[in-house]
Amino acid sequence: MNKPIMAKATAVWLVDNTTLSFKQIGDFCGLHELEVQGIADGDVATGVKGFDPLVNNQLTQEEIDKGEADPTYKLKLKFNAAAVGEEKRRGPRYTPLSKRQDRPASILWLVKFHPELSDGQISKLVGTTKPTIQAIRERTHWNIQNIQPIDPVALGLCKQSELDAAVQKANAKRAKDGDVMTDDERRRLVSTEQSLAADPDEPKIPSAISGLETFSLSDNTADDEEDETDRKSAMVDADSLFNLPNSSDDDEDEDDDQR
Repeated sequence: MNKPIMAKATAVWLVDNTTLSFKQIGDFCGLHELEVQGIADGDVATGVKGFDPLVNNQLTQEEIDKGEADPTYKLKLKFNAAAVGEEKRRGPRYTPLSKRQDRPASILWLVKFHPELSDGQISKLVGTTKPTIQAIRERTHWNIQNIQPIDPVALGLCKQSELDAAVQKANAKRAKDGDVMTDDERRRLVSTEQSLAADPDEPKIPSAISGLETFSLSDNTADDEEDETDRKSAMVDADSLFNLPNSSDDDEDEDDDQR
């Protein structure tokens, strides 16, 4: 292991019991120099009890003496044979108990929208087992009728960067094997703006409100002219609806009455 266990508590002990510089303590504990200074000022790690690295077999007194004598000396973690290989522990990631019921929904989402992902990749992303993934793929899961696909990123089961990296890796492997990606699969690898920019003929919604007055999903102006002609021809004269007599006929009737 490159860093001591309970790094912040170890830093608290070193600040209180040694004359090591903030940079030396920060480099040894994996903390920033300003964070160590905050510990010394009492602004950081308030209430944290110091963890003695000498008693817990993480540091020797000789290393501390060398560091105090030379401010540029970097402390070395004491070798612990029992800790060898601990940082390389393999297996599915730990999923909190409150989110474990959401894993089937995220697996169904990945199987549906990213079929290029292998069972091993899905297992690492959401922390599940391959038999569960296989059951959802084959729709033999005991609760398959009630499972709705939900994005694992939205559920907090994985990060978007982790999902993107897994998809990129899966598609790179497919391309290496000679499999050709469809247009939909290729669009999943780019952002929304890049995907829309690939089709220049597709109209885009204007960002300003004033642009909405002239916005249209069609660029064909001939259709607009035909619609305008149809509207004009459909307009009916109000006088024709009531069949009113002409003004000249009214004048003749008035002259006959006077005679």
